[in-house]
Amino acid sequence: MRDWHVAVTGGARGIGREIARAFAAEGTKVTICDVDGEVADATAADLGPAVTARRVDVTDADAFAAFLDDAESERGPLDVLVNNAGIMPIGPFVDEPDAVTARTIDIDVRGVLTGTKLAGRRFDRRGRGHVVNIASVMGTMASPNAATYCAAKYALVGFGQALRQEWRGSGVHITTVCPGFVRTDLIAGMTAGQLMERIAMVDPDAVATAVLEAVRSGRSGEVFVPKPAALVSKSTGALPGRIRDALFRLAGGEKVTDTIDETARAEYRRRVAGPERNGEAL
Repeated sequence: MRDWHVAVTGGARGIGREIARAFAAEGTKVTICDVDGEVADATAADLGPAVTARRVDVTDADAFAAFLDDAESERGPLDVLVNNAGIMPIGPFVDEPDAVTARTIDIDVRGVLTGTKLAGRRFDRRGRGHVVNIASVMGTMASPNAATYCAAKYALVGFGQALRQEWRGSGVHITTVCPGFVRTDLIAGMTAGQLMERIAMVDPDAVATAVLEAVRSGRSGEVFVPKPAALVSKSTGALPGRIRDALFRLAGGEKVTDTIDETARAEYRRRVAGPERNGEAL
Protein backbone atom coordinates (compact mmCIF):
# COMPACT_ATOMS: atom_id res chain seq x y z
CA MET A 1 0.00 0.00 0.00
CA ARG A 2 3.02 2.27 -0.20
CA ASP A 3 2.15 5.40 -2.20
CA TRP A 4 -1.55 4.61 -2.13
CA HIS A 5 -3.88 7.48 -1.27
CA VAL A 6 -6.44 7.06 1.51
CA ALA A 7 -9.04 9.60 2.68
CA VAL A 8 -10.52 9.33 6.19
CA THR A 9 -13.53 11.30 7.43
CA GLY A 10 -13.77 12.13 11.11
CA GLY A 11 -10.00 11.78 11.14
CA ALA A 12 -9.12 14.24 13.89
CA ARG A 13 -9.81 12.00 16.87
CA GLY A 14 -10.46 8.47 18.06
CA ILE A 15 -10.88 5.73 15.48
CA GLY A 16 -10.26 8.06 12.54
CA ARG A 17 -6.97 9.27 13.97
CA GLU A 18 -5.78 5.70 14.55
CA ILE A 19 -6.78 4.68 11.03
CA ALA A 20 -4.77 7.59 9.65
CA ARG A 21 -1.82 6.62 11.83
CA ALA A 22 -1.96 2.98 10.70
CA PHE A 23 -2.02 3.82 7.00
CA ALA A 24 0.70 6.45 7.34
CA ALA A 25 2.93 3.84 8.99
CA GLU A 26 2.56 1.77 5.79
CA GLY A 27 3.88 4.61 3.65
CA THR A 28 0.39 5.53 2.46
CA LYS A 29 -0.59 9.10 1.64
CA VAL A 30 -3.45 9.99 3.99
CA THR A 31 -5.86 12.91 3.70
CA ILE A 32 -8.11 13.37 6.70
CA CYS A 33 -11.10 15.62 7.14
CA ASP A 34 -13.08 16.63 10.18
CA VAL A 35 -15.67 19.24 11.10
CA ASP A 36 -13.15 20.43 13.71
CA GLY A 37 -10.49 21.75 11.38
CA GLU A 38 -8.20 22.98 14.13
CA VAL A 39 -7.92 19.55 15.74
CA ALA A 40 -7.59 17.91 12.32
CA ASP A 41 -4.64 20.17 11.53
CA ALA A 42 -3.04 19.30 14.86
CA THR A 43 -3.54 15.59 14.21
CA ALA A 44 -1.93 15.85 10.78
CA ALA A 45 1.03 17.72 12.24
CA ASP A 46 1.42 15.08 14.94
CA LEU A 47 1.22 12.12 12.53
CA GLY A 48 3.79 13.50 10.14
CA PRO A 49 4.14 14.57 6.50
CA ALA A 50 2.24 11.56 5.14
CA VAL A 51 -0.97 13.07 6.58
CA THR A 52 -2.72 16.26 5.47
CA ALA A 53 -5.98 17.67 6.80
CA ARG A 54 -9.02 19.67 5.72
CA ARG A 55 -12.04 21.03 7.55
CA VAL A 56 -15.14 19.37 6.06
CA ASP A 57 -18.73 18.88 7.21
CA VAL A 58 -19.75 15.54 5.70
CA THR A 59 -23.41 16.60 5.67
CA ASP A 60 -22.52 19.20 3.02
CA ALA A 61 -22.38 17.21 -0.23
CA ASP A 62 -20.73 20.02 -2.18
CA ALA A 63 -18.02 20.41 0.46
CA PHE A 64 -17.48 16.64 0.50
CA ALA A 65 -17.09 16.58 -3.29
CA ALA A 66 -14.67 19.51 -3.16
CA PHE A 67 -12.66 17.72 -0.48
CA LEU A 68 -12.18 14.65 -2.67
CA ASP A 69 -11.45 16.77 -5.74
CA ASP A 70 -8.81 18.78 -3.88
CA ALA A 71 -7.30 15.68 -2.29
CA GLU A 72 -6.88 14.00 -5.67
CA SER A 73 -5.56 17.16 -7.29
CA GLU A 74 -2.92 17.58 -4.60
CA ARG A 75 -1.97 13.99 -3.78
CA GLY A 76 -3.06 11.81 -6.68
CA PRO A 77 -5.97 9.44 -7.38
CA LEU A 78 -7.81 8.11 -4.37
CA ASP A 79 -7.50 4.39 -3.66
CA VAL A 80 -9.52 4.12 -0.45
CA LEU A 81 -12.21 6.15 1.31
CA VAL A 82 -12.89 5.43 4.97
CA ASN A 83 -16.24 6.88 6.07
CA ASN A 84 -15.64 7.14 9.79
CA ALA A 85 -17.38 10.37 10.86
CA GLY A 86 -20.29 9.75 13.22
CA ILE A 87 -21.99 10.78 16.45
CA MET A 88 -23.86 8.79 19.09
CA PRO A 89 -26.82 10.26 20.99
CA ILE A 90 -27.78 8.43 24.17
CA GLY A 91 -31.13 8.58 25.97
CA PRO A 92 -34.79 7.59 25.60
CA PHE A 93 -35.86 7.99 21.98
CA VAL A 94 -39.12 9.81 22.75
CA ASP A 95 -37.19 12.44 24.71
CA GLU A 96 -34.64 12.98 21.93
CA PRO A 97 -35.03 16.41 20.28
CA ASP A 98 -35.93 16.22 16.60
CA ALA A 99 -32.83 18.26 15.76
CA VAL A 100 -30.61 15.64 17.40
CA THR A 101 -32.33 12.79 15.55
CA ALA A 102 -31.95 14.62 12.23
CA ARG A 103 -28.32 15.53 12.92
CA THR A 104 -27.44 11.92 13.73
CA ILE A 105 -29.03 10.59 10.55
CA ASP A 106 -27.42 13.37 8.52
CA ILE A 107 -23.92 12.53 9.76
CA ASP A 108 -24.08 8.79 10.40
CA VAL A 109 -26.13 7.80 7.33
CA ARG A 110 -26.42 10.55 4.75
CA GLY A 111 -22.78 11.57 5.10
CA VAL A 112 -21.68 7.98 4.54
CA LEU A 113 -23.95 7.51 1.52
CA THR A 114 -22.72 10.78 0.05
CA GLY A 115 -19.07 9.84 0.49
CA THR A 116 -19.62 6.34 -0.86
CA LYS A 117 -21.35 7.66 -3.97
CA LEU A 118 -18.71 10.32 -4.63
CA ALA A 119 -15.81 7.90 -4.19
CA GLY A 120 -17.67 5.04 -5.87
CA ARG A 121 -18.07 7.03 -9.08
CA ARG A 122 -14.33 7.65 -9.17
CA PHE A 123 -13.53 4.02 -8.42
CA ASP A 124 -16.03 2.72 -10.97
CA ARG A 125 -14.39 4.73 -13.76
CA ARG A 126 -10.98 3.30 -12.82
CA GLY A 127 -12.14 -0.25 -12.21
CA ARG A 128 -10.61 -0.34 -8.74
CA GLY A 129 -10.97 1.15 -5.26
CA HIS A 130 -12.17 0.36 -1.76
CA VAL A 131 -14.80 2.00 0.44
CA VAL A 132 -14.68 1.23 4.16
CA ASN A 133 -17.69 2.29 6.22
CA ILE A 134 -17.44 2.30 10.00
CA ALA A 135 -20.71 0.94 11.38
CA SER A 136 -21.03 -0.78 14.76
CA VAL A 137 -21.93 -4.05 16.40
CA MET A 138 -25.03 -2.03 17.34
CA GLY A 139 -25.91 -2.27 13.66
CA THR A 140 -26.50 -5.99 14.19
CA MET A 141 -27.53 -6.11 17.88
CA ALA A 142 -29.68 -3.23 19.11
CA SER A 143 -29.20 -1.45 22.42
CA PRO A 144 -31.85 0.50 24.36
CA ASN A 145 -31.41 4.25 24.74
CA ALA A 146 -29.43 4.37 21.50
CA ALA A 147 -32.30 3.89 19.04
CA THR A 148 -31.29 6.50 16.48
CA TYR A 149 -27.67 5.37 16.52
CA CYS A 150 -28.76 1.74 16.08
CA ALA A 151 -31.03 2.73 13.20
CA ALA A 152 -28.13 4.50 11.51
CA LYS A 153 -25.71 1.61 11.93
CA TYR A 154 -28.27 -1.00 10.85
CA ALA A 155 -28.71 1.13 7.72
CA LEU A 156 -24.98 1.01 7.00
CA VAL A 157 -24.86 -2.77 7.35
CA GLY A 158 -27.69 -3.22 4.85
CA PHE A 159 -26.20 -0.58 2.58
CA GLY A 160 -22.90 -2.43 2.48
CA GLN A 161 -24.60 -5.74 1.73
CA ALA A 162 -26.44 -4.20 -1.21
CA LEU A 163 -23.35 -2.55 -2.66
CA ARG A 164 -21.29 -5.70 -2.25
CA GLN A 165 -23.69 -7.33 -4.70
CA GLU A 166 -23.81 -4.32 -7.03
CA TRP A 167 -20.04 -4.05 -7.21
CA ARG A 168 -19.21 -7.75 -7.43
CA GLY A 169 -16.63 -8.30 -10.18
CA SER A 170 -16.11 -4.57 -10.74
CA GLY A 171 -12.78 -4.26 -8.95
CA VAL A 172 -14.42 -1.97 -6.38
CA HIS A 173 -14.71 -3.31 -2.83
CA ILE A 174 -16.82 -2.31 0.14
CA THR A 175 -16.17 -3.30 3.74
CA THR A 176 -18.46 -2.54 6.66
CA VAL A 177 -16.54 -2.55 9.93
CA CYS A 178 -18.63 -3.30 13.02
CA PRO A 179 -16.69 -2.44 16.17
CA GLY A 180 -17.95 -3.13 19.64
CA PHE A 181 -17.80 -0.34 22.20
CA VAL A 182 -14.63 1.53 21.28
CA ARG A 183 -12.71 3.30 24.02
CA THR A 184 -13.05 6.82 22.64
CA ASP A 185 -15.06 9.93 23.51
CA LEU A 186 -18.04 8.30 21.77
CA ILE A 187 -18.67 6.11 24.84
CA ALA A 188 -17.79 8.74 27.44
CA GLY A 189 -19.80 8.17 30.61
CA MET A 190 -20.74 4.57 29.77
CA THR A 191 -19.84 1.58 31.92
CA ALA A 192 -19.52 -2.04 30.82
CA GLY A 193 -19.65 -5.12 33.02
CA GLN A 194 -16.92 -7.75 32.99
CA LEU A 195 -18.57 -9.91 30.31
CA MET A 196 -19.18 -6.97 27.98
CA GLU A 197 -15.59 -5.87 28.56
CA ARG A 198 -14.39 -9.24 27.28
CA ILE A 199 -16.67 -9.63 24.27
CA ALA A 200 -17.40 -6.10 23.07
CA MET A 201 -14.93 -3.49 24.36
CA VAL A 202 -12.06 -2.57 22.06
CA ASP A 203 -9.35 0.05 21.62
CA PRO A 204 -9.32 2.27 18.52
CA ASP A 205 -5.99 0.90 17.31
CA ALA A 206 -7.57 -2.56 17.01
CA VAL A 207 -10.25 -1.10 14.75
CA ALA A 208 -7.55 0.59 12.68
CA THR A 209 -5.72 -2.72 12.30
CA ALA A 210 -8.93 -4.39 11.10
CA VAL A 211 -9.45 -1.65 8.51
CA LEU A 212 -5.86 -1.99 7.31
CA GLU A 213 -6.17 -5.77 6.98
CA ALA A 214 -9.47 -5.52 5.10
CA VAL A 215 -8.02 -3.07 2.60
CA ARG A 216 -4.81 -5.05 2.18
CA SER A 217 -6.77 -8.23 1.45
CA GLY A 218 -9.35 -6.54 -0.79
CA ARG A 219 -12.05 -7.99 1.42
CA SER A 220 -15.70 -7.07 0.92
CA GLY A 221 -18.29 -7.81 3.60
CA GLU A 222 -18.57 -7.23 7.34
CA VAL A 223 -15.65 -7.21 9.74
CA PHE A 224 -16.29 -7.38 13.49
CA VAL A 225 -13.90 -6.01 16.12
CA PRO A 226 -13.19 -7.64 18.52
CA LYS A 227 -13.71 -11.05 16.93
CA PRO A 228 -15.89 -12.43 19.75
CA ALA A 229 -18.47 -9.81 18.79
CA ALA A 230 -18.91 -11.56 15.44
CA LEU A 231 -19.59 -14.87 17.14
CA VAL A 232 -22.15 -13.31 19.47
CA SER A 233 -23.86 -11.41 16.66
CA LYS A 234 -24.09 -14.37 14.30
CA SER A 235 -25.03 -16.95 16.93
CA THR A 236 -27.79 -14.84 18.45
CA GLY A 237 -29.11 -13.41 15.19
CA ALA A 238 -31.22 -16.49 14.42
CA LEU A 239 -32.74 -16.69 17.90
CA PRO A 240 -36.27 -15.52 18.72
CA GLY A 241 -36.33 -11.88 19.78
CA ARG A 242 -37.24 -12.50 23.42
CA ILE A 243 -34.41 -14.99 23.89
CA ARG A 244 -31.94 -12.69 22.15
CA ASP A 245 -32.99 -9.77 24.36
CA ALA A 246 -32.69 -11.91 27.49
CA LEU A 247 -29.17 -13.00 26.58
CA PHE A 248 -28.23 -9.38 25.87
CA ARG A 249 -29.47 -8.35 29.31
CA LEU A 250 -27.68 -11.28 30.93
CA ALA A 251 -24.41 -10.16 29.32
CA GLY A 252 -24.91 -6.67 30.70
CA GLY A 253 -25.45 -5.10 27.29
CA GLU A 254 -28.35 -2.93 28.44
CA LYS A 255 -26.30 -1.33 31.18
CA VAL A 256 -23.76 0.11 28.74
CA THR A 257 -26.27 2.57 27.27
CA ASP A 258 -28.69 2.65 30.21
CA THR A 259 -26.42 3.81 33.02
CA ILE A 260 -24.69 7.02 31.98
CA ASP A 261 -22.37 9.26 33.99
CA GLU A 262 -23.73 12.58 32.77
CA THR A 263 -20.79 14.56 34.11
CA ALA A 264 -18.32 12.40 32.20
CA ARG A 265 -20.40 12.66 29.01
CA ALA A 266 -21.06 16.40 29.16
CA GLU A 267 -18.04 17.46 27.10
CA TYR A 268 -18.82 14.96 24.34
CA ARG A 269 -22.43 16.14 24.20
CA ARG A 270 -21.33 19.74 23.92
CA ARG A 271 -18.71 19.12 21.28
CA VAL A 272 -20.70 17.02 18.84
CA ALA A 273 -24.05 18.77 19.19
CA GLY A 274 -22.76 22.14 18.02
CA PRO A 275 -22.95 25.45 19.87
CA GLU A 276 -26.53 26.21 18.89
CA ARG A 277 -27.80 23.13 20.74
CA ASN A 278 -25.41 23.34 23.69
CA GLY A 279 -24.94 19.59 23.84
CA GLU A 280 -28.62 18.81 24.29
CA ALA A 281 -29.51 15.11 24.56
CA LEU A 282 -26.48 13.62 22.86
